[in-house]
Amino acid sequence: MNRKLLIALVFVCLANLSYAQRNDIVKESTKYEWPTDPLVKEKLDTWQDKKFGMIIHWGLYAVPGIIESWSICSEDWIERDSTISYDDYKKWYWDFSKKFNPTKFNPEQWSAAGKNAGMKYLVFTTKHHDGFAMFDTKQSDFSIAKGPFANNPKADVAKYVFDAFRKDGFMIGAYFSKPDWHSQYYWWQKYATADRNNNYDIKKYPWRWNMFKNFVQNQIGELMTNYGSVDILWLDGGWVRPLESVNEEVLSWGAPIPKWSQDIDMPKIAAMARKAQPGLLMVDRTVHGPYENYQTPEQKIPETQLDHPWESCMTLGGAWGFVPNDQYKPVAEVVHKLVEIVAKGGSLLLGVGPKPDGTLPDEVTQKLNEIGKWTSKNGQAIYNTRITKNYHDGQTWFTQSKDGKKRFAIYCLATDETNPKTIKWNNNVPKKGTDIVILSTGKKVRWQNVNGETTLTLPAGIGKTAALAFAFIPQ
Repeated sequence: MNRKLLIALVFVCLANLSYAQRNDIVKESTKYEWPTDPLVKEKLDTWQDKKFGMIIHWGLYAVPGIIESWSICSEDWIERDSTISYDDYKKWYWDFSKKFNPTKFNPEQWSAAGKNAGMKYLVFTTKHHDGFAMFDTKQSDFSIAKGPFANNPKADVAKYVFDAFRKDGFMIGAYFSKPDWHSQYYWWQKYATADRNNNYDIKKYPWRWNMFKNFVQNQIGELMTNYGSVDILWLDGGWVRPLESVNEEVLSWGAPIPKWSQDIDMPKIAAMARKAQPGLLMVDRTVHGPYENYQTPEQKIPETQLDHPWESCMTLGGAWGFVPNDQYKPVAEVVHKLVEIVAKGGSLLLGVGPKPDGTLPDEVTQKLNEIGKWTSKNGQAIYNTRITKNYHDGQTWFTQSKDGKKRFAIYCLATDETNPKTIKWNNNVPKKGTDIVILSTGKKVRWQNVNGETTLTLPAGIGKTAALAFAFIPQ
């Protein structure tokens, strides 16, 4: 078959796959263990003030514009062009390491777009499951710093990403995949790669698994010691875990279950990482216990309010990384999700993917700027807030200031809804004499309470917006 035609067919299959990935969802855990380290507790409290972050997926998959890593995994939900063998496909994918040359790499543009949107923390993908490192690791030659980008002054990509966002005041998070499908210590070429798990019996080959543990620990050690202050270590690939932690909840998610314990010694990793970065937040996704300092439901929002730290990670478009002609969420939808998540006690981590040249798509920066127009005027109801007992009534959501002295109501307008003349809700009754102020204008509104129902009468000329936020100011 003509090679250009073959590649075109592969792209068509994987463009569809990028959206199918949205169904491979990580749910929030049902258990939570509060940290005991005072420095971790302090940083966790600071992180809970931020509410809105950016997660960036950028790696080999950006070059062909396909789903991140998953296309090289052999599981029944993944489709590939049937005219190319699996081994040839993996080689085709990994060979993008010889072509990935992002000469317009511009982390300052990324940070400015996030800051304009009102984002306060970053999670950058230093290495996804495919094993390609977006930092200058000494543990492998499979990295952005070893290919055609090697002679660029910014070849150590993670350093410049972290520096740019740190300069703009962001908390810094490093996403790191615990599994590594490129490593011979995880996917050993002696055997077929049946699914996402490692493909050899760890009990039979303990030396090989110990080499993998050292590899993982050393790479995390590099990130914790060579890249300045890091606030969050965001660990993905929850199937790499002690076998005894695979409970009924994990089984219910439907992912292939390991046949043996893929224990990488998280206590040792945590001790090493926190020695280098005191107070570091550890996010060992879906693995209950002391190293899941906050939970991370994926592409969904919990049905009810949660009283412990959590974050909903969602894509701005249909894919985590860059996919040509991606369909991005309306600004109002993102704002409404942010409001609901914060009222339920969480934070929104919004996913974007830079293009293979190292710049964000224009539509992404435009969307983020539009989101920022809302957060810049209404952020008081979002940032540094905490949950209220009665957090929701109809289209209105409630938060309160961290010190509990001020309450906020946020009315999310339905699609194509014009600003209403009145807004009503039950519970959260303002105290007598309280002023209710529109955050975006600073104007007071008239209100009354009759039999527990509060009614606000809105003035004209507020202007079209995704959501109307109000502050209760006691006199």
